[in-house]
Amino acid sequence: MTTIHHHLTDDLLMGYSAGTLSEAVNLIVATHVSLCDDCRAGLASYDAIGGALLDECAESVSDDCLSGALAAIRSEAPIEVPLPVRDPTVPAPLAGYIGGALSDVKWRPVGMGVKQAILKTSPEATARLLYIPAGTAVPDHSHNGLELTLVLKGAFEDQEGRFARGDIEIADDDVQHMPVADISEDCICLAVTDAPLRFKDWLPRLAQPFLRI
Repeated sequence: MTTIHHHLTDDLLMGYSAGTLSEAVNLIVATHVSLCDDCRAGLASYDAIGGALLDECAESVSDDCLSGALAAIRSEAPIEVPLPVRDPTVPAPLAGYIGGALSDVKWRPVGMGVKQAILKTSPEATARLLYIPAGTAVPDHSHNGLELTLVLKGAFEDQEGRFARGDIEIADDDVQHMPVADISEDCICLAVTDAPLRFKDWLPRLAQPFLRI
């Protein structure tokens, strides 16, 4: 059983429940929730509160409106979605974005042995998979916005603590860090950013526009 020490904030859980987050942030929240009993329970509480509020303020809908909506749904051609390949490392919410398994990911090198794969989401934020070789450090950086990093495999450590499978790090413009993958195993993470990172050294800054980080 996975023991998770780093969780989502109430703001993120409320935003997910209310449907106000971007697609990329929704993806990482859903992926973490699928691994974390505590956050899943918290999300259920916000869903229940939202449902109760809707019940209180909902107005009646005419029969014509309902039948029209159902007719529109029935008229749509069915969409055939291939079942993703199951990979125990890949939680269900993420599987469809990568083709099912980590073996299907088309990695691109970004330097120092680190690789990334940018996932297709709406443009408000960027989601990517990161592959960090054991013992390798990500360049020292701070943030122009929000950076969410969820560990899928292995672990990393930085100034904020140690993060293993299921843990999520939430970093904003107050956090400057240099994550280092645990020496025992390569680390694979799902990372979401809503603004470019601020790198301390000039070389990562030079490559930044090409790597979309």
